Amino acid sequence: MAREHTRTYFLAKLARELELRGFTAVLRADPPSLRVGVPDTVLMSETVDCVPMPDGWCYRWSWGEVLLSTSAPSEAADRIAHILRPS
Repeated sequence: MAREHTRTYFLAKLARELELRGFTAVLRADPPSLRVGVPDTVLMSETVDCVPMPDGWCYRWSWGEVLLSTSAPSEAADRIAHILRPS
C-alpha cells in the first residue's frame, strides 16, 4: 500500500505542473496513473505512471519508456507538453 501512496504523491505533483501548462490531468487510482489530455480535443492524450528504479522513482510513458525522474516534475511536464501540444 505504501508504494501506491508514493505513486499517487508523485503523480499529483506532475498533474499540478501539467495543469499550470493548460492540460487536463486526471489521476486514476487503480493502478495509480495520470491521464493527460489537451483540452477540447480527444485525440491528444497520454497515460503516464511512475515506477521505482534503482536510482529512485521515475515517471514513465504508457509504452514503458522512462520519461524523467520524479524529482523533476516541472521538466517532465515540459516534455509531455512538447509531445502533446497541437501544432
